[in-house]
Order: sequence, then structure tokens, then C-alpha cells
Amino acid sequence: MTIQLNVVREGHGPIVVLSHALGCDLHMWDALAAQLARAHTVLRYDHRNHGASERVAGALHMVTLADDAAELIEREAAAEPVHFVGLSMGGMTAQALALRRPELLRSVVIANSSSHYPDQAPWRARVQTVASQGVAAIAQGAVSRWLTPAWVSTFEGEAAAEALQQTLEATDADGYIASCNAVAAIDFRESNRRITVPTLVIGGVQDEATPMEMSQAIADAIPGARLVTIDAAHLSAVEQPAEFGELLIDFWRGL
Repeated sequence: MTIQLNVVREGHGPIVVLSHALGCDLHMWDALAAQLARAHTVLRYDHRNHGASERVAGALHMVTLADDAAELIEREAAAEPVHFVGLSMGGMTAQALALRRPELLRSVVIANSSSHYPDQAPWRARVQTVASQGVAAIAQGAVSRWLTPAWVSTFEGEAAAEALQQTLEATDADGYIASCNAVAAIDFRESNRRITVPTLVIGGVQDEATPMEMSQAIADAIPGARLVTIDAAHLSAVEQPAEFGELLIDFWRGL
């Protein structure tokens, strides 16, 4: 079943698809998209159950998000392979997509993400809180892990944090719970070894949500993957869009 996804298209040139984090929407990429659109066609979208995309009842699996992305690429890119950039849940989507539909991809970037969560307890606790109290109950704590305190203390960082919290609080609770369960259940440890798409892994040195060892594990598993670091917390593309964009451009230049 085709899902109605909210998509924004900008710029001209090689196609880049941006896939956002859990509880965010395509505006997470505003600054990076503006930078990339100078020389690329940038497609950014809201995952199902997020932003202005369709809400779909029932359980959710990460392969479903990968299939959503594949349908988007087939429709919007007219069979042209794309550079797929995913952060956090978007990076998990990238891992599933790279294995399932490599012909759609020129490259993948997996930023601030994980291939497996050995401890399910934090996810169960988050789901229980949202089920009983709503998304707003976890929003402030989540945003505090997404950005470094030093950046949030700036005018720009404070505004970004406020906007992200508003987006998270507006996320449908049932859809958020389904997405949490999908994220918690991932296990790409073995399947990543079969990925053949050129891959860049970006790890945030101040990322508490997906620490550097998670990025290292992804890079170690994917053949030929390159690991780079960025001095930021979990939403590194929000906090350091210029540096994040430079990492992408440098990676694509070497393909």
C-alpha cells in the first residue's frame, strides 16, 4: 500500500534524499538542505506517522520505512540512483534500504545511528510513558540529548531546541510508539556485512543517544565503509550543518 509522504524538493543536480530522526520532521534538515541545494536536487520527506505525512495504524518495522523510501525514490527520482542521507532513525532506514534496494542508491550516509540495541529497557520505559502521559512527557528530555548544552545556550541553538520540541510534542502518540518499537527491534549486525553500496558513517563525539561505539560497529560491519566524526550531539546536522555538509561533499567527491 502506497503511503502519502510529505516531500519537499529543492535545487538542481545530482539527487540527495534526506531521512530524518525519530520524532522530528523534514525541517530538521532546513539548514543543510539550503546548503546542498546550491549544487544538488534535494528531496527531504516526513516519515510515516511524522510531520505532514500519513498516519498509519498498527505495528511498524524498519523495513517498512525502507520500502517507503524506495517508493519515494522510484517516484521522485525517475529511476536515477540517489545519495541517501539518514540520521538516527533515518540512518536505520538507510541500513535496511541499502540491503533491500541497492540499485536505487549511489551512496548511503548513516549518521548518529545504531545497528542494534542490546538493552530494550529504555525503549520499553519510553513507550510506557508516552502511552500513559503523551509525547510531551518525554519531549524535553529527548531534546536535551539531541543538542549540546553549549549550543543550546546560543540564540540559534535555543531557537532550534524550541522548534524541535514543538515538533516532537506534535507527533502522533500512537505513531511515535510504533516508531519507537521499530527502532528498538533493529538488528543489522549481520545484514550490514552484505551491503555493497558506498557508505559513509558519521558519529557525533558528544552523542549520548547513539554513542561513537555504535557508529564504529556500523562502519566495521559494512565492507569499505568510512567512519568520520563530528563535534556535536545526536542531531549533528542541526547543530553543525556546514561541517556536516562538508563531510558529505568530500565523501561524494571521492566516489
